[in-house]
Amino acid sequence: QELRPKSLDIKQEELGDMVEKEMASTSEAIEDAVRRIEEMMSQARNESSGVKLEVNERILNSCTDLMKAIRLLVTTSTNLQKEIVESGRGAATTQEFYAKNSRWTEGLISASKAVGWGATQLVESADRVVLHTGKYEELIVCSHEIAASTAQLVAASKVKAEKSSRNLARLQECSRNVNEMAANVVASTKSGQEQIEEKDTMDFSGMSLIKLKKEEMETQVKVLELEKRLEGERVRLGELRKQHYVLAGGCDTAAEDGEARPAPAPRRGILKKPPIAQKP
Repeated sequence: QELRPKSLDIKQEELGDMVEKEMASTSEAIEDAVRRIEEMMSQARNESSGVKLEVNERILNSCTDLMKAIRLLVTTSTNLQKEIVESGRGAATTQEFYAKNSRWTEGLISASKAVGWGATQLVESADRVVLHTGKYEELIVCSHEIAASTAQLVAASKVKAEKSSRNLARLQECSRNVNEMAANVVASTKSGQEQIEEKDTMDFSGMSLIKLKKEEMETQVKVLELEKRLEGERVRLGELRKQHYVLAGGCDTAAEDGEARPAPAPRRGILKKPPIAQKP
């Protein structure tokens, strides 16, 4: 009994309630995320235009599709949990089933929390990107986290589910859809980042003559600095190659310990007359 793993902050008789609460909390977090994305979409249309509006709309639309996929995933997962409990508890109550399978229940709770947390973080990152106070890389990382959390939830559900379960098949299909939508978020984020950076670095239409001249001089300085750095790196590369050849040549000293040196390869294009054989 002492060696049996215990949850740090949850009593086993409360595990069943915790599963339902976490699933409900995850659903609420996703619903809230969808509402926040809609608000961000409306705000972006009012405060931005042109390329930035196009990029923001594309990113937010992909985030909305991902949230819808996660919402369907959580709903299907909840249905599968009910099916697992009904088929596995027998004469026991739902609470007793969760207490008896405490390790599996805790894994399920952890996976559900991870999915809800990933959705919340994705929305916060998208909000910062739209407001130009965050990094595009944050959205990419959050998308990867959501895909990983989804895999964790499916794995936790699959442990107790019947192989022929329709809900399990639906859950696996939902998981593939979530991964696809997460990949779309990554793709739209990367393309939007490239589009914004290209526009910001090459848009000189609003500059005055003096500003253009100043930018031109600063760019010339950067070019000279990069050329000097490139020259230094080439020298460094040459020295590294020299040292590599020295160390590689040191292997030949092994012949002093009685090992035979390999014969040098003959040069091509130089043909010598073979020596005449001497009589014994």
